[in-house]
Parts: sequence; C-alpha cells; structure tokens
Amino acid sequence: MKQSIGQITLVVREYDEAIAFYTHVLGFTLVEDTYLPREDKRWVVVAPPNSTGSGLLLARASGEEQSSRIGNQTGGRVFLFLYTDDFWRDYRNYLNQGVVFVRPPKEEPYGTVAVFRDLYGNLWDLLQPRAHLPTQLRV
Repeated sequence: MKQSIGQITLVVREYDEAIAFYTHVLGFTLVEDTYLPREDKRWVVVAPPNSTGSGLLLARASGEEQSSRIGNQTGGRVFLFLYTDDFWRDYRNYLNQGVVFVRPPKEEPYGTVAVFRDLYGNLWDLLQPRAHLPTQLRV
C-alpha cells in the first residue's frame, strides 16, 4: 500500500490576501482556484515551486469558531515545515520580502532552520535538512 498526504487545510481570513502572500511573498505556485457556487466558496490550492508533495488548501474561515483559529491553528507551536535545498537563498529572499522571523537561523543536528510567521501569525520552520537524514525527510 502507498499513501501520501495530498493537502493540508490552512484557515485564512480572505482568499485573495492569502493567495497574494503565498505566491508573491513566499513564491509559491497557485495550483488551483476554482469557485464552488453551491457552497459559495473557492477551492484554492498553493504549493512551493517545483513541489511534488502536499499542497496547502487555503480555506476562508466560515463563522466565529473557524475565524478564531486564523493564525493559531496549533496553539502557538510551529505548524508547517517548509523544506528547502538552499536555506540561505530562501532566508535572504524572505527577509527582503518582509517576512518576519521569530527565531533566527541556527544549525541543528537535523539541518539549518529558522522560524517565521505567515501573514496570519502561523509559525513555520524554514528548514534545509542534513544530507544524512532518511530519504523521506530530505528535500
């Protein structure tokens, strides 16, 4: 049996502002943006450039409970891990785009890592894994 995670839902305030951040600031690719009239919502998927793995489903919050989760879907823990093949290239690029890093770069046994906030406050690891990690953990 072979399984994989296809998409991860990220609750957002508005579709267009989320698309702009992920595509223009982080450089992700807009994979799909389809209007679903019966539900009056959009199916919006973004993914890192040249990604062959999971994508982010940007889901506009519906109601007070979902809105309360925007920016803190994991209670303040790092939520998502963005793997890169060139940490310093992406780190400098993100700084130039105004991305806020809440923990500076550091070398760890598993790779080079820094923590940043997305436009809503969710925490992400920008991570270049060490070459000796198992294949499934490498970029």
